Amino acid sequence: MFGWVYSGKDAETKLAEMKKAWLRGKDIPFVNSEAEETYRERVGMIRKAIELGEPPNRVPVCPSPGFFPLQYAGFTPYDGHYDTTKLAQAWEKYYLDFDPDSYNAPSNLTPGKVLDILDCTFYHWPGHGIGKDRTYQFVEKEYMKAEEYRDFIEDPTGFFLNAYFPRIFRSLKGLEGFPLLPPIHELPLITSGVLPFGTQELQASLEILVEAGKAAQKWVSTLRSLNLRIMAMGYPSFTGGFSKAPFDAIGDSLRGTVGIMMDMFRHPEELLEACKRMTHFMVKMGVRAGRANGHPIIFMPLHKGADGFMSEKQFETFYWPTLRDVILGLINEGMIPLLFAEGRYGSRLDLITDLPKAKTIWWFDQTDMSKAKATIGRIACLAGNVPLSLLCTGTPGDVRAYCKELIDRAGKDGGFILSTGAGMDEVKAENVKAMIDFSKEYGVYDS
Repeated sequence: MFGWVYSGKDAETKLAEMKKAWLRGKDIPFVNSEAEETYRERVGMIRKAIELGEPPNRVPVCPSPGFFPLQYAGFTPYDGHYDTTKLAQAWEKYYLDFDPDSYNAPSNLTPGKVLDILDCTFYHWPGHGIGKDRTYQFVEKEYMKAEEYRDFIEDPTGFFLNAYFPRIFRSLKGLEGFPLLPPIHELPLITSGVLPFGTQELQASLEILVEAGKAAQKWVSTLRSLNLRIMAMGYPSFTGGFSKAPFDAIGDSLRGTVGIMMDMFRHPEELLEACKRMTHFMVKMGVRAGRANGHPIIFMPLHKGADGFMSEKQFETFYWPTLRDVILGLINEGMIPLLFAEGRYGSRLDLITDLPKAKTIWWFDQTDMSKAKATIGRIACLAGNVPLSLLCTGTPGDVRAYCKELIDRAGKDGGFILSTGAGMDEVKAENVKAMIDFSKEYGVYDS
């Protein structure tokens, strides 16, 4: 399917190597032997759930923390974006007090300083367009015009450098003059090839990128220390990388929801070609991160594939084919795609079973888990789907009753990871504790 691979090894060998790396725990300085043993037990539970063979000793409980750790520690989303000390305190407190089975880094919190330096326009974040007590919001626009499909298809890198980045980052307007790549290496053309780098506009944008890069490196260094400290206490990371469905990559960041929905009618050929063009990049992005982190699970949020966004025929035509290619490309390189199916996937369940067995995780938001177990659950591990509405407004008793039914329906015979329907925000701490503690106790499999 793809004209490139990272090695000549077969997919099963690559997957086995990635699972071993995950179990080993790359560079984790475990606090003691008990924490190391707990770490390996938890990895083993999650692996058994994914592999669909013998069930683990109990259902793994891996809720998505979202912004809840900040709320629980008494901090604001603004603190999370700008104060790494408070961010670290909040995340450590959450894991020590609630003790879930996996670690989710605060990857949804971009350093505010980087956004400031770039003068970002396509998000509102705390203190910039919204209050400091609010979580970030995407500013939906057509950042790529319909008539620019051909420019994007023929040269995605050039389009992002010359058109997209200057539109979403006001500080990078000088990139509009970035030279065409690859250059023609003829002696008379060398001067014209380097000439744009002599302009003040391009130099200013490059200097801004250096400044933003230094701020990002400082942030990542601090977060890496936090990640290792928490994993060292026995919490394996739940994911090792990120990728997206090609349709979402174009619809979210380039054309916008309205734009891409209209494109299915007005520009179907260009849209399909653009999705195919993105497939290679989405596979490559996930594989690089997974290998760098020594972790096979690649998180893929599915934003526009839910029942309410498009018809079944549109899903089969525009969404699923290139998403399936990305999934298979990741599997071919030893990765385990974790598909977060946002919204409801009722009419999609039969179609998405067209995948290799025991090679994916499908994390459902609002999907009927009984139907999911009877369809995609035959060939894939399921995850989900305690509603945030319940965690926000219900009682601990309500939460325990829901988790019991969820484990009975989706957790039968293994192949299930209990999680939230989405990342937690403004939920009750007592309900989070009830979800985790009850599910650990009730979700035990008979030996």
